[in-house]
Order: sequence, then structure tokens, then C-alpha cells
Amino acid sequence: MLTDEQILDQLRETDAIRRGHFVLTSGRHSDTYIQCARVLESPDVTVALAQEAVRRAEMKVDVVASPAVGGMLFGFAVALALHKPFVFSERVDGVMRLRRSFEIPRGARVLVVEDVVTTGGSVAEVVALVEAAGAEVVGVVALIDRKSERKFTAPFYPLLTLPTQSWEPAECGLCAAGEELDSPGSRRL
Repeated sequence: MLTDEQILDQLRETDAIRRGHFVLTSGRHSDTYIQCARVLESPDVTVALAQEAVRRAEMKVDVVASPAVGGMLFGFAVALALHKPFVFSERVDGVMRLRRSFEIPRGARVLVVEDVVTTGGSVAEVVALVEAAGAEVVGVVALIDRKSERKFTAPFYPLLTLPTQSWEPAECGLCAAGEELDSPGSRRL
């Protein structure tokens, strides 16, 4: 069992919490970026976090699904902890799709897993894919909830809530001050 403080310690120890001027996957700007890939560099830590997520979000699941790229490692680890199949979606011409012959069975209970949720836009796209397949989203798990309004309504089980500010680009004081903008996320890959 991991406490919130132990999870936060992992983020701190790996320098996953960065300060600066960032464009987030959502398109919003922030002075804080949570680079979960730094925590997920350690397979042992990744598996321990996944086991804790499964423990906290106790539910019956048939399939785990994640958006590429950010949610893939943690999604795989959660699927491993649940001993369930794992699929991930990818962007094709800007639209989230299932590729690589992945399928979500009709009637399946699906757990969507992401690394960081700001608005939940990528999660909402995966939820739409699951529902289009005739399956049911039983919940969403994330390592981090940045605590802003979400674009999905499924039950949400973040391991850690780290409220951080974000702004629309037109409202960003860092842009107005001429601060250099960094885009470390995977949305534009």
C-alpha cells in the first residue's frame, strides 16, 4: 500500500514536477508540468503505482485501454496488475483511433488509464471509442489529476491530485512576459 505522500515523494525524487512555461496536451498553458515518464522509468515503481491504483479503484474489469503515448506505460502496468488485456489508441490525422488490429469486445467492462489528466480530452476520446465499440467504461484511473474541469463523466480514480493552474494561450501571463514556451508532451508526435 502506498500513501499519497509516498507517491508525491516518487515524483519529487525523479524531478517529474517541472516549473517553467509549458503547453499542455490540452493546448492550455501552465507554469507546472508533470513529466510522469520520469517516474515510469523505473519498472518496479511503475508496477507498484499500478498495483496501488488497482487497489484503490476496486472494480470488475475485462479490458484496460489507454491513449498513446502518455498513458501507455501506466495502462500496461495496470493491465498487468489486473491480469487483463491491454489496448491503446493512437492519433491518425488528429483523431484518436484503435489501430494494430486492436478491438474492444461488445459488452466489455473497460478501465481507461492515463498518466496526467488536465481537461481529460484524450480520456474523453478513448471513452468515445469504447462506447462506439458497444462496451462500457467502468472508470478512469490516472497517476495525476491536475484538478480542472474534466471532459468525461466516468468515475475517476486518480492516484494523486495536484491542483495546478493552467490558462488558455490568450490568457497566459507567461506568454505576455515573453517567456520561452516548452512543449514536452506527446500530443504532437
